[in-house]
Amino acid sequence: MAYICAMRKTINIDVGDVELFKQKLVRYSTNVKYAAMYDSNGYYQTINSGVKYHSYDFICGFDSISVVSGNLQDLEQKRSELNDWLFGYLSYDLKNDLEQLYSVNADELNFQKLLFFQPRFVFAQIDTKWELSYYNEKDTEKTALELVQAIQDVTCSEGLDKEKIRFSAKVSREKYIQSIQSILEHIHKGDVYELNYCMEFFAKQCLIDPYTVYNGLTKISPTPFAAFVKSDTKYVMSASPERYLKKEGSKLICQPIKGTASRGNDKKEDEHLKDALRSSVKEQSENIMITDLVRNDLSRVASRGSVKVEELCGIYPFRQVFQMITTVVAELGGKYSGMDAIKTSFPMGSMTGAPKIRAMKLIEKYEETKRGVYSGAVGYFSPEGDFDFNVVIRSLLYNVTNSYLSFMVGSAITEKSIPNNEYDECILKAKAIFNLFNQNGLESDS
Repeated sequence: MAYICAMRKTINIDVGDVELFKQKLVRYSTNVKYAAMYDSNGYYQTINSGVKYHSYDFICGFDSISVVSGNLQDLEQKRSELNDWLFGYLSYDLKNDLEQLYSVNADELNFQKLLFFQPRFVFAQIDTKWELSYYNEKDTEKTALELVQAIQDVTCSEGLDKEKIRFSAKVSREKYIQSIQSILEHIHKGDVYELNYCMEFFAKQCLIDPYTVYNGLTKISPTPFAAFVKSDTKYVMSASPERYLKKEGSKLICQPIKGTASRGNDKKEDEHLKDALRSSVKEQSENIMITDLVRNDLSRVASRGSVKVEELCGIYPFRQVFQMITTVVAELGGKYSGMDAIKTSFPMGSMTGAPKIRAMKLIEKYEETKRGVYSGAVGYFSPEGDFDFNVVIRSLLYNVTNSYLSFMVGSAITEKSIPNNEYDECILKAKAIFNLFNQNGLESDS
């Protein structure tokens, strides 16, 4: 694998059944305070999957040597000091450190704005090859192999109690439609061209097994940027189909998603729905507006003339939906760092709108819930300073301390949006999580 770190040694390992080993690894993370996993679910081996520029099929940071929280400056200093792996998340509310913005909406999850940890162990897979990197000031090959054996000895059960967890909507259908109508008034006045509006579904006093829930979620909805994060008493369980930003050497890759359609019951219906999405003027306009925003964000740190759209509005299949994906690439300018690219592009345009700052102000006004980690990013930094981050969508967030389980969904509102249709799109996006808990409808608002 393409990493070298003087503080680490790396050995090849045989994990046997790959899918079972990954499940066991998630389960075994109950024994540590911090763990993070990033899983392509085999999409890199799938023809026409739309997933490009991968470094790892699966990568996991396990256990912690040190932890950093706070703001992007703290993270940047820690990364430059260590020149080692860092795994963790960036919350949407880091926007307030980057622009003159604020977040005062309700927050019952209470995740930190930013949290990364330097892992004691790193598991990495490319194709059929697995390696385990360990911190040689703390461990030996013997202790590393003992960890592998302990993981192999784990028993994974299928038991997920689907009867005791029911989600309620923070926003009723009627209130949602009222908010969309107000947002459309802003669009018609020219305040914004596009705005990503989201709503929360939640369950209180909820006791779950995060390991079983995550394994169940990725089984129902396998996606190329799935992620599991354990951060002390807080968990991210993500089935994200979207990449936020990747840095590979001097190359930057952003792959925003805008445009969603349901899957059909057979191949013929699938092709019809796929063609309808491809030819939809509304969906194309959503995607192109965000593509222009991403190009503008990257141009602030890119070498002159290097920002390119490699593919515009590609249509790709996932288990639950078709998605319209654009790939934008750029070369990082010589005087800029990878962290500069994050600062100029975060939060990602696909989850905000255009113009970006005005859209974020209206998001704060009309949404009911503080986004926190939702529509933030989960990912990792390599010792060389490269990184890869997803967009935290189609994801469950859980706080063990107050037994609060939550997820959010949203859609892009443009002048062509029909409020009822936008609500139905949100419910479609929530389908995989509802199915996970065998829930067909919503509980009444609380």
